[in-house]
Amino acid sequence: MSIKMFATSMQCEMCGAKIQGQSKTVRVEGAVLEVCAQCARYGTEVPKIQKPVQRTGTALRAPVVQPEKRKRDVFDFIEGEIVEDYGERIRTARMERGWSQKDLAMHLKEKELLIKKIEKGDLIPEDDVRKKLEKALNIRLIDSSSAEESARQAGKVVPTLGDVISLKKVKK
Repeated sequence: MSIKMFATSMQCEMCGAKIQGQSKTVRVEGAVLEVCAQCARYGTEVPKIQKPVQRTGTALRAPVVQPEKRKRDVFDFIEGEIVEDYGERIRTARMERGWSQKDLAMHLKEKELLIKKIEKGDLIPEDDVRKKLEKALNIRLIDSSSAEESARQAGKVVPTLGDVISLKKVKK
């Protein structure tokens, strides 16, 4: 009697394709997924946890795993949120300089269609394009002025809930 072993084929949890070879464990926007080699580039690789090994005659020891430095994800580089009227700001700054969309595109070394879509608000500029736009047009497209930051910069004290509420002790 022969025993046949069937290997379970794994599917990539991102694209659904059959994984050929070793699967990779990656973190994509906070979710840990088992993915194929092609989809592994969309996240940061998570080191697989090694299980403790039982040795005969010795105490149970967990292998020493050196913590790997976490690779930076795309979302780690985000400085703040882009302003809602970024298209209008870009358009007015461009027109103040007397540039056409084609002139701005040539100055930034980007495509004219990209500038048109950004100005219409159909496309949010990526960080590298946003930085080029800010530098070329001398404008600010990141909204980093929250209430706390502006209050700290101005040297004002922001009242907390404890400052506003006064507690009264009730005698029994």
